[in-house]
Amino acid sequence: MTDPTPQNLIDQLDGLLDVERRALLNGELDAIAAIAEEKEQLIDALNAIQPEQQPPLKDLQSKVARNQVLLDGALQGIRKVAARLAALRRIRRTLETYDAAGRKQTIQGEVDHKVEKRA
Repeated sequence: MTDPTPQNLIDQLDGLLDVERRALLNGELDAIAAIAEEKEQLIDALNAIQPEQQPPLKDLQSKVARNQVLLDGALQGIRKVAARLAALRRIRRTLETYDAAGRKQTIQGEVDHKVEKRA
């Protein structure tokens, strides 16, 4: 197999950025890891090209920036879901109330995960 030309590498990266964008917009977060790996390989191949032979990458900058905004949004959403799930787990274990003086009180609850068999 022959080495791809610098322009071929850029075209592949351009197409991959479009695939990444579609995956992010469709919530296909499991595909992002594979895309990131392939993107890293293409970037490494571009970095291996002699500087005087490297084509300009200005056209890809806007796509990379656009995808970064989408990635940041996806990560923010994942963090919010994780925080919400942690709060729900905490609620199941404790009950927080206020006494007559307005002081916060926490009542610890015990979750019993045993199954009792009766004959």
